Amino acid sequence: MSGGEFHVHGPHDHEVEHAAHSGDPLAGRIAMMTAIFATIGALYGYMAGATQNEALLFKNEAAIKTLEASDQWNFYQAKSSKQNLAELGATLTTGETQAKYLQEIERYKKEKDEIMAAARKLEEAGKEAGARSAASMHVHHRWAQAMMLIQIAIALAAITILTRNKAIGIGAVCVGGVSIVIGVLALAHI
Repeated sequence: MSGGEFHVHGPHDHEVEHAAHSGDPLAGRIAMMTAIFATIGALYGYMAGATQNEALLFKNEAAIKTLEASDQWNFYQAKSSKQNLAELGATLTTGETQAKYLQEIERYKKEKDEIMAAARKLEEAGKEAGARSAASMHVHHRWAQAMMLIQIAIALAAITILTRNKAIGIGAVCVGGVSIVIGVLALAHI
C-alpha cells in the first residue's frame, strides 16, 4: 500500500517492471512495446463499446419505426372497415343519404392513401435503421477482434520477457501487427 491506495499487480507485472529497469535492452524494448499495445488496446476497447452502443441505438430506432408502421397499418385497416360500411350504406340507400355515403367513401380512400404512404415510409425507415444497426455491429466485432489480438500480443510480450525467447517476441509483434490491421479495417468500417 502506498499513499492510502491499494494496487494489485497482475501475475507478470512485477517481473516485467523489474526486467524493464534492469538495463536489459530486450526487456526495455518489450516493455515499451507492451505499453504501446496497452494504449492501442484501450482505444480498441473504447471504440468497441461505442460501436456496440451505436448498434443498439439503431436497433431500438428500427423497432420503434416498425411499431409505428404497424400502428399506421392498423389505422389503415380501421379506415378500410369504415369505407366498407360506407359502401354498404351507399348500396342500401338512395338520394341524399346515398350521396353522403359516397362522399365518405371518397374521403376514406384519400385518408387510406395518406396512411399507406406514411406506413410505407415508416417501414422503410425501420429497415434503414436495422441496416445501420447491422453495419455498426459488424464494426463492433472488428474492434472486439482487434482487442482480443492486442491482448494476446501483450501476453506474448510478457512471456518473452519471462522466457527470454526472442521468437515469442517476434510472435507478439506479428500478432500486434495483425491487431492493428484489423483496427484499421474497423476504423474504415470494413
